Amino acid sequence: MITVVDHSLIKHKLAYVRDKKTTNKDFRELISEIALLLTYEATRKLSTVKKTVETPIMEAECEVVKGRKPVIVPILRAGLGMVDGILKVMPMAKTGHIGLYRDPVTYQPVEYFCKMPDSLEERQIFLVDPMLATGVSASAAIDILKKHNAQKIKFLCILSCPEGAAYLEEKHPDVDIFTAAMDIKLNNKKYILPGLGDAGDRIFGTI
Repeated sequence: MITVVDHSLIKHKLAYVRDKKTTNKDFRELISEIALLLTYEATRKLSTVKKTVETPIMEAECEVVKGRKPVIVPILRAGLGMVDGILKVMPMAKTGHIGLYRDPVTYQPVEYFCKMPDSLEERQIFLVDPMLATGVSASAAIDILKKHNAQKIKFLCILSCPEGAAYLEEKHPDVDIFTAAMDIKLNNKKYILPGLGDAGDRIFGTI
């Protein structure tokens, strides 16, 4: 299932993320802030368990997130730009990394790095990448996670498009997608239209 998070602040921030005049510093901050807002929605249904705490006045029955600590997995390198915002909401989360790059000729993902926390099968995984374009890289990253026994995976992105969303839903119908916007389509170079350009280059200033 794909959820386009309809939030006024996200829409406002997206306008500046798309603007080619936005500086690298502001772009990084905006990506982090949008990731934070996406996480709020993506974590809405995390399981909780009862816990009794002592307030300054009396005991109170509260709820805390159930189970092992969740894991944030950015797809390198652009996914790194979303991690800090997510950690502001889930500071207890662990972080894994998957390194993929897109072959410029075939557009197929090539794995070059993977490092994960233990016991993925017991944890909620949040796979993150700013762009869901063709969907091929996201699908390959999910394949890697499943090889490491991950069973509960959510995918968070800043922008998506119909082609990428359809591909990912076909390949991994068990993975919920959370995005800030659904754009029009891909161009012949596999960039999202209207998009925001190359997220990695704009995050790290390598344009």
